[in-house]
Amino acid sequence: MRAIHDVPAPAKLNLFLHITGRRADGYHLLQSVFMLIDWCDTLHFERRADGRISREDLGVPLPQDDLIVRAARALQAAGDARHGVHIAVQKRIPAQAGMGGGSSDAASTLLALNRLWGLGLTRRQLAAIGLPLGADVPFFIHGSNAWVEGVGERIRALALPPARFVVLKPPAGLDTGSIFRAEDLKRDSEPATITGFAANPFGFGHNDLQPVAERLCPSVRQGLELLAQHGLRGRMTGSGSAVFALLADEALQAFSASSGVPPGWQGRVCGNLEVHPLGGWALRDK
Repeated sequence: MRAIHDVPAPAKLNLFLHITGRRADGYHLLQSVFMLIDWCDTLHFERRADGRISREDLGVPLPQDDLIVRAARALQAAGDARHGVHIAVQKRIPAQAGMGGGSSDAASTLLALNRLWGLGLTRRQLAAIGLPLGADVPFFIHGSNAWVEGVGERIRALALPPARFVVLKPPAGLDTGSIFRAEDLKRDSEPATITGFAANPFGFGHNDLQPVAERLCPSVRQGLELLAQHGLRGRMTGSGSAVFALLADEALQAFSASSGVPPGWQGRVCGNLEVHPLGGWALRDK
């Protein structure tokens, strides 16, 4: 195999995000449900014989040493791969949105290169390589909607009913670290249960990061107000700044007939995914 084209890297939404405590090392303990959606970046991989790793940006320019390049280098070292790769990237998922775009790109890179280079690594092995790149990378590698706990390392697959959502991303982004460092961040939510979540999966809980995010980035509140104008109950995903809301059929029609989002914003109606598009691209762990 010399090339793999049109490799998707889907975004995620956090249906809720509770901070239940903080470890002695400063890492926050969380509970969340990560849900895959069909807003995707697209990557193309051409094997190189010279061992070099190169990247071409087909749309939005990326930092020179982004997670895609770092993931390729990490896999090359861990798998003792003799081949290199040229990666072309069509970036569509907005950055600093809380949608996991960079982590998803890294995960799809690991999955694709595992196949292109014939390494035969399992999901668990790829997740271990991906974890130092970002806490969300193992979620995308495991490939299912999931209940997530701890510092993001405890992942339990979760089935969700099909649904559609509107997602809005303002021009301003948010730095995750600045939110977690905030003194007014709520860090003592009561632990939730999967049973409690299952009773109301798209209306359960809250996002503990949202009040701080609204203070740091007023566009978050603006996005929520825009959704409310259409009768939609919005919530921020992850550390923001994107917000989203569940769409019923009537709400979908109303939103589609609206004048759209403010200039400079990105908005899309998305469906959730049952599994990651590359779910079968790594060996299952025994």
